[in-house]
Amino acid sequence: MNEQRKQRWLRTLKQYRQRVAPVPVVVEGRLSRMVGLTLEAVGCQAAIGSHCQVLRPDKEVVEAEVVGFSGEKLFLMPTGNVQGLAPNARVIPTDKVYHAAVGNALLGRVIGGAGEPLDGRGVPQTDASMPLTGRQINPLQRKSITEPLDVGIRSINALLSVGRGQRLGLFAGSGVGKSVLLGMMTKYTNADIIVVGLIGERGREVKDFINNILGAEGLRRSVVVATPADTPPLMRLHGTMLATTIAEYFRDQGKHVLLLMDSLTRYAQAQREIALAIGEPPVTKGYPPSVYARIPQLVERAGQGDQRGGSITAFYTVLVEGDDHNDPIADASRAILDGHISLSRKYSEAGQYPAIDIEASISRLMSDIVAPEQRQAAQRFRKILSTYERDRDLISVGAYQKGTDPAIDEAISYHPRLMEFLAQDMSEHVSYQQASNELIALMQSQVV
Repeated sequence: MNEQRKQRWLRTLKQYRQRVAPVPVVVEGRLSRMVGLTLEAVGCQAAIGSHCQVLRPDKEVVEAEVVGFSGEKLFLMPTGNVQGLAPNARVIPTDKVYHAAVGNALLGRVIGGAGEPLDGRGVPQTDASMPLTGRQINPLQRKSITEPLDVGIRSINALLSVGRGQRLGLFAGSGVGKSVLLGMMTKYTNADIIVVGLIGERGREVKDFINNILGAEGLRRSVVVATPADTPPLMRLHGTMLATTIAEYFRDQGKHVLLLMDSLTRYAQAQREIALAIGEPPVTKGYPPSVYARIPQLVERAGQGDQRGGSITAFYTVLVEGDDHNDPIADASRAILDGHISLSRKYSEAGQYPAIDIEASISRLMSDIVAPEQRQAAQRFRKILSTYERDRDLISVGAYQKGTDPAIDEAISYHPRLMEFLAQDMSEHVSYQQASNELIALMQSQVV
């Protein structure tokens, strides 16, 4: 048999096998155990991340996802209410994975972690879908970050300049104004599309953010994904990934996207709940190793795109419990992000808004994207502010004698104007160029 006849024979055999191959049969399992929110199923097999249906006695379906397995057991995590589930309930694998419905119809909408409408306006008529896990971009194919992004906030534009496509963390304790700062960014940032992920927040705060902080003007070019604290942990994970997937879709359309994720800590806590429930051992403050793997996987999906031309500039809020900025999640996030902005309770209690602690904040790309004059002015601003803060106690009690140290004398003279520069009302918009010019003029002025 010559080679040509052999190849033709092999193709015919392959086609025949495809025609007569048996149709795969879905083997149903049963629910054997429920611990916390974790369901254990036996008698069926399914891949990690695939979707299963669990039937209640009243024939209603509880959606669940495979999050682990051990021997003959599958570990499932429900995405909805488990009320009414009974022992030996039928478990039906579907071999499907969760996808995100994406499209321009999402603009101006508020949706949940499964893409369901929360604003009472019906299901968005989207025209495409993408996997929640996203796609990896070759780091060598990403465009470099060379262009500053105007976020409309004086202190950030001037002293912590953000590049288009940068990923930053917003580190704050509770009640120091991070939601107000995010709202200002949604209104004033020079971006084509804004995607807001409200993950694990109180339900009241979700409504207040949309109505009072975001407003009708901000919502018009935004997509809001909300999974409040009372949703299952898997749905909180899905909400975070859904917001990121939507941002990726618009980036692939060549748009410049601002992604605001509130908060990365709630995302980590949701993964901790799931991992501990299926038996993963904790390592640091109750967080298992999978949490520290999930954070970079999520963050690396943002940033500059490839040759398509779009970008995702991302701000992830990190809740520092007890104002401890060395919290494990804060520390892990700081290591993977391109900079961090710290909000200070001291400034917040003193009525200084936004309560940004310039000394504790940094933008790692600022030196690459700003003019030399602005960079030098920002360095001098930081030096003068640091000098004053270092000797604040001596100055406050009157123990410092004027003329003892020229650097401290300069810091005392400049301090009122520095704090005035950092203050900004939430209804005030300061452009990037205006902030840069004001900073340079302030540092060139002579203060007596």
